[in-house]
Amino acid sequence: MNRHEHWNTIYDSKRDDEMSWTQSEPELSLRLIGSVCPNGSVVDVGGGNSVLAARLLERGYAVTVLDIAESALARARAHMGAAAEKIVWVTADITEEPVLATSDVWHDRAVFHFLTEPADRAAYRRVLERTLPVGGHAVMATFALDGPEKCSGLPVQRYDGAALAAELGARFTLLRSSPQMHTTPQGKSQSFQYSLFRRV
Repeated sequence: MNRHEHWNTIYDSKRDDEMSWTQSEPELSLRLIGSVCPNGSVVDVGGGNSVLAARLLERGYAVTVLDIAESALARARAHMGAAAEKIVWVTADITEEPVLATSDVWHDRAVFHFLTEPADRAAYRRVLERTLPVGGHAVMATFALDGPEKCSGLPVQRYDGAALAAELGARFTLLRSSPQMHTTPQGKSQSFQYSLFRRV
């Protein structure tokens, strides 16, 4: 089963409250985005059926949501109703290097940590560098060093802020990292870290 099939199968077979990454409110993401960009454009990579896009739209941002699973995006559009027409929806695998419009902020909660192969991480960086201009910001959330070793049946690569900065390279300056203990809908705790970068 390839990546597209894997993630579409998950979204086709589970309710929101059965998926470990579901958040009722993406408070830390919104706070970090707002701290560096009170208005502008945001691309949410791996946005899936998160409510982040809706919350950003309510705050006046221009929003693009990319996800590998069309099933996830269809669910998000259904949740949003008519407001979904104001968002750009992109179904693509980030490692296949889709072309995205330039954005002020790049947001990724829990995509990068699935990229365990160096070639996939390199492809991701190329899209990030192409999409985010100098002076733009990236908010990236991954499992922390004490976080889960697998998710949705797949291995992950865990990071702290310094390790993530090393992966992104010299074109990104780490501004700060924030820990977050995410509680899944099933009541389990997952240790995340959120890192904020500036493109230089």
